[in-house]
Amino acid sequence: MSIPRPCIDDRSATARFLLLLLIMGMTACATTGNVSLSGDPLVERWGVKVLQIRLSAEGYMLDFRYRVLDPGKAEPLFDRNKQPYLIDQATGAKFLVPESPKVGAMRSTRPPKQDKNYFILFANPGRYVKQGNKVTVVIGDFMAENLIVE
Repeated sequence: MSIPRPCIDDRSATARFLLLLLIMGMTACATTGNVSLSGDPLVERWGVKVLQIRLSAEGYMLDFRYRVLDPGKAEPLFDRNKQPYLIDQATGAKFLVPESPKVGAMRSTRPPKQDKNYFILFANPGRYVKQGNKVTVVIGDFMAENLIVE
């Protein structure tokens, strides 16, 4: 039994256009490095691109990931004196970064490097924040708003 396959007529301008868009989209998604992200206020002001925020550790932690594109602009995010926190937008509840005496805060405070990914782990006691919630990450003057928890 053969599986029916979609047929693309080479003479169809629409099919060729859609195929070109698909290839361009795949190429753009696969590109890394110095990608122009003009228009993204976090990239322009802070030199970082938010990658994701997701539940971790059975939902008891929130894992915030971001990529540094401009280490000079991103430096304030790594200041030990600035305590990051996360706000659940629906309730205004505030979540902090856990800090243990031996390990320290669960975030990086070493000088940032270009094109490197970094993380911050926020405590989520009682698994209060759920998948799909909108949150804001704050580090000093830096604010990444309307992030959806994965």
